[in-house]
Amino acid sequence: MAGLIRPCLALQDGLKQTPLHAFHRQQGGKMVNFAGWSMPVQYALSHLESHLHTRQHCSLFDVSHMLQTKVFGRDRVKFMESLVVGDIAELKPDQGTLSLFTNEEGGILDDLIVTSTSEQHLYVVSNAGCREKDWALMQGRAEDLRAAGGDVHLEVSENALLALQGPSAVQVLQTGVSDNLAKLPFMSSAVMGVFGVPGCRVTRCGYTGEDGVEISVPMGRTVELVELLLRDPQVQLAGLAARDSLRLEAGLCLYGNDIDEMTTPVEAALVWTLGKRRRLAMDFPGAPVIVPQIKGKVKRKRVGLISTGPPIRPHMPILSPEGRPIGEVTSGCPSPCLKKNVAMGYVEGEQSRVGTVVAVEVRKKSCPALVTRMPFVPTRYHMLK
Repeated sequence: MAGLIRPCLALQDGLKQTPLHAFHRQQGGKMVNFAGWSMPVQYALSHLESHLHTRQHCSLFDVSHMLQTKVFGRDRVKFMESLVVGDIAELKPDQGTLSLFTNEEGGILDDLIVTSTSEQHLYVVSNAGCREKDWALMQGRAEDLRAAGGDVHLEVSENALLALQGPSAVQVLQTGVSDNLAKLPFMSSAVMGVFGVPGCRVTRCGYTGEDGVEISVPMGRTVELVELLLRDPQVQLAGLAARDSLRLEAGLCLYGNDIDEMTTPVEAALVWTLGKRRRLAMDFPGAPVIVPQIKGKVKRKRVGLISTGPPIRPHMPILSPEGRPIGEVTSGCPSPCLKKNVAMGYVEGEQSRVGTVVAVEVRKKSCPALVTRMPFVPTRYHMLK
């Protein structure tokens, strides 16, 4: 577990900190406990201002609390496919995919991004809240594979991780790199120098629904790179509050809220993460449970909800028009862009069709809501034509 400790420093109150912790405080960041890490929830801008700035210009988020793992060895693809539902073998060099760790019961252990790099290793980014669990899972499977004569080796990256998100993010970044970012499509990456900082992995992805990148940067150069990015007036620091409302508008799941070990990919409306070859082979954890659900029926399904009136929050009951409990909200907030309430939650399978009228119980009052397609706000990912 020592590899998990090196990229962070323990605080007196037991919280871990990223390499930008002192910088956040200097910039007026309001620090909170998030998954055992001291993280900024917002800065001088209000939550609303920060959210809208990201949608209109671009914002810089510290996501260094995420677990970055490199997987080496000739059996690295076999290793990863023994843990996740995706088709890792089909990835082209420097192409990535969102995937899921699943258990034998079909539950989701975590969501993660796997990139097959041209440097002959897999680059894996998974959630901070599942850091120890994910590392133990991967280490245990690697040991089993090596004991059977396989060749796989794991390494925890000590890099920090920054997310530059918004419609002007790539325009800002392009001034500091020699690579042509127009040729870097969504879910692909490349190693490059960024504003003079060498050896950064730039991945065209994010958690906001906007175009943007995540930059894995050597830990000792993190503050330097952040200061260089902030020289552009279009860039503002943003924290967890804006990150959460942005991802909800984009219809993206938060692990522990919207998906967990008791949720299958089919229930979570994440069937698209299941590789076609993997479905046919049924060779991923939980496949005997998950695959039959694709063409069958599930008791509950993740849906999007829109309403007016009082805000919808997690754990609020979802009701049929007659007032019968049919599910529960898992994420919800007023949408800064739509000026309506947006939420996601689970309802009975028969109630999951788009356009179904339901209600949400808010402070013991029934408030009408509509099952709606997600994302709530159109995504702007960069796809090559």
